[in-house]
Amino acid sequence: MNYYDEIAQGYEELHKEEQENKINLIKQYLKLQKDEKLLDVGCGTGLTTRTWDCKRFGIDPSKKLLEKAKQKGPKGEYELAPSENIPFKDNEFDIVISITAIQNFNNIEKGLNEIKRVGNDKFVLTFLKKSSKADKIASLIQQTFNISKILEEDKDFIFISRGVHND
Repeated sequence: MNYYDEIAQGYEELHKEEQENKINLIKQYLKLQKDEKLLDVGCGTGLTTRTWDCKRFGIDPSKKLLEKAKQKGPKGEYELAPSENIPFKDNEFDIVISITAIQNFNNIEKGLNEIKRVGNDKFVLTFLKKSSKADKIASLIQQTFNISKILEEDKDFIFISRGVHND
């Protein structure tokens, strides 16, 4: 059993206020239309997915967190999948978010490339400032995406991108 399966029961009690504060900050910089499609990579219990008013999808490698996401509303579609192998078509989503999950990816570079592949032109990527991988993550994000805004929140760095970086 992985760590997130073990803490699934109390996950929202531990992280709800913190995650909602991040989403509220992000929403000041990013507006979505009801017909747009959002993918939340590392969606956990769906806490950061269900706050948006659009077509919502989420992936997470934790079966127990996804079970909790499916029990909560409003409904989104959730799939068991790692960030490194996102089970969707190229350019399928108008926006892809990953809120405080990137530092947990098994292969950060591959996960970010998958996010870029399935996304269209809007991305919000956050990670823990205290992560030992923070410098590497920031560098990879800036190499992979066209960053329009970097925010520093209490616990996270938040990177907002409009438009994919062309190689």
